[in-house]
Amino acid sequence: MHHKGFILWFTGLSGAGKSTLAEQLLAQFKSSGYRVELLDGDEIRTNLSKGLGFSKEDRDTNIRRIGFVARLLARNGVIAITAAISPYRQIRDEIRALSDHFVEVYVECPLDTLIERDTKGLYQKAIAGQIEHFTGISDPYEPPLNPEVTVHTDCESVSDSVARIEQYLMDHDLIGDP
Repeated sequence: MHHKGFILWFTGLSGAGKSTLAEQLLAQFKSSGYRVELLDGDEIRTNLSKGLGFSKEDRDTNIRRIGFVARLLARNGVIAITAAISPYRQIRDEIRALSDHFVEVYVECPLDTLIERDTKGLYQKAIAGQIEHFTGISDPYEPPLNPEVTVHTDCESVSDSVARIEQYLMDHDLIGDP
């Protein structure tokens, strides 16, 4: 099945649901016969960005690397899904400018909901000062100003969010009707 490659770039705070949505879409695209890869922030850190810390400079380098790999994939007709916090607007916009088809999905969830959920216990640690450079607590997060899609994971189901993302992609001829 031939289709255009594109980048589906998830951004949002830790625990907002980026990976959950990305994995769901990955499974659906695969079952529809699309060529698709998921670039997960943690995996990239382990394999491609070993030795990088969480300073602004290191984060920017990590995100640029993710963007570079995503562009290579998209250029070759693959749907490249990225799920990394990618806190800085300028770097996301830089990747967008270098890409042919870049779809930014803002996974929006209020900080107090995330602190309440705190599935991994990271927010408590960050608030207690045990984790430095924690996005949203001790480090900035710059939400996108004009994302292609915004999903509100505090008040909509995973399937609703996924359906809205797919609808956008169909409306813009990036994927076919299911």
